[in-house]
Amino acid sequence: MTYLEFDFKVKPLAPGSDILIAQLGEVGFESFIEHDSGFLAYIPEKDFKDGLLKEIQLLSSSDFEIDWSSKTITQQNWNSEWEKNFHPIRVGNKCVVRAPFHEKEDVEYDIVIEPKMSFGTGHHETTHMMLEHILNHDFKNKSVLDMGCGTGILAILAEMRGANPIEAIDIDNWCYLNSIENVERNNCTHIKVYEGNSALLEGKKFDVIIANINRNILLDDIPKYEQCLNATGLLFLSGFYKSDLDMISSKCDAHSLQFNRNLERNNWIAAVYRKR
Repeated sequence: MTYLEFDFKVKPLAPGSDILIAQLGEVGFESFIEHDSGFLAYIPEKDFKDGLLKEIQLLSSSDFEIDWSSKTITQQNWNSEWEKNFHPIRVGNKCVVRAPFHEKEDVEYDIVIEPKMSFGTGHHETTHMMLEHILNHDFKNKSVLDMGCGTGILAILAEMRGANPIEAIDIDNWCYLNSIENVERNNCTHIKVYEGNSALLEGKKFDVIIANINRNILLDDIPKYEQCLNATGLLFLSGFYKSDLDMISSKCDAHSLQFNRNLERNNWIAAVYRKR
């Protein structure tokens, strides 16, 4: 398959890049690699139609200065693109996230991710903070849901921390397939991966729910998460800014979810709530 690579340069970078990534995702862009001045965005060439970028509201906004260029990239060159941009991530002293072509480090939790076209390598602030939360909480024999699993990285660390059983769900087919591959790559045996959205949660119960998505989806799905949590269960939420924390916490409070603590990284938030 042939892809188009778009290099977007965004000023101001925050929150411009994240808003633009969300809008591009809605029209068919499948993967994003962030860099110092913006990000690279990828879409199958067959899915790119004339006028597609005219549907992107932010590109015509006077509040942001956005420039872009594009080139064609064949699928066989995809791994080399990731190798140029994907570097090992260290989370505290216990966890390293790396690609198969990186050397193994001497840490307790060694996670190997082949990201391909999926989001969630640990580079983004939200994923990094969610990994921190998992490292700092007891997951032994906990039933866990990883909602919007991306590469499956959070579910994988949850199993390494003793969670069982685990369900990982993503609406994107690339993420679904890539999560299955990464689960197998890390020799995980307690994770089941599903393609879909929160409609799959009907009648299910978990001790811990992890959802690293975006503010609007979180706000819509918080009531469903509460229904799926066992008594005193924990809800980890990320994918939103510090300015959104009060809104998220208010919605959680209205659904019997009490704020516990949060981490902050470059204005991004990863918060923990406990079911009352």
